[in-house]
Amino acid sequence: MSGHSKWAGIKHKKAIVDARKGKAFTQVANMIALAARQGGGDPKMNFSLRLAIDKAKAVNMPNNNVERAIKRGTGEGGGAKIEEFTYEGYGPSGIAVLVETASDNKNRTVSEIRSTFTKYGGSLATSGSVAYLFEKKGQINIDTKEQKITKDEIEMIVIDSGADDFEENEKTIIVYTKADDLMRVKDKLESANLKLENVDFAYIAKTAVHVKDKDKANSIFKLMDVLESLDDVVAVHSNFEIDEEILDKNLV
Repeated sequence: MSGHSKWAGIKHKKAIVDARKGKAFTQVANMIALAARQGGGDPKMNFSLRLAIDKAKAVNMPNNNVERAIKRGTGEGGGAKIEEFTYEGYGPSGIAVLVETASDNKNRTVSEIRSTFTKYGGSLATSGSVAYLFEKKGQINIDTKEQKITKDEIEMIVIDSGADDFEENEKTIIVYTKADDLMRVKDKLESANLKLENVDFAYIAKTAVHVKDKDKANSIFKLMDVLESLDDVVAVHSNFEIDEEILDKNLV
């Protein structure tokens, strides 16, 4: 696997810590509002909303903020309507990049994304240019150090859960599912008393661009990190692979 899952591992390895709580609150509130708008305000009946609320809990968002975001999505709380937009582009070394956003101002969002691509050696592309290179899947991260059982036992539970595939990434097992199976697999893993993190949908690259140059790798890391820092951005996916020997160096 490449891109999305590798970036998650790289962020951990490079100790990129998102300390911008205000930004995190804005992103999660937009995700909650969008999920509520698309599937209703009851998390018991709306799996995407449940996932968004889980993210809110992970960043310690107050319950009243969550409730306001839900009401905004269902039209009860007023404010501009949150909509979902996906942008496609190219980064350094010709990597493909998908950027998922939830925004109440499309012009602002596309302007920020275009300028970020340009600043960090990439370019915004037309719709359909790179989307075909990705497949939407469910993704679940399991921190093996947080569990009460061995890694081998965790892997057996994952296999029995009906997941499509899994891979090990340092201290983490990354589980992949068909998009429609994410809720079922999540429930099975939780019923086996596994602690899960980062349960979400992801666009997984079908093929990878292998990057061997340190400077190009640094440029990719900067582009990905800045894109993810934008308030309107929900997730960023790419198809790059970076050599381990480059990751072990002091990247900026």
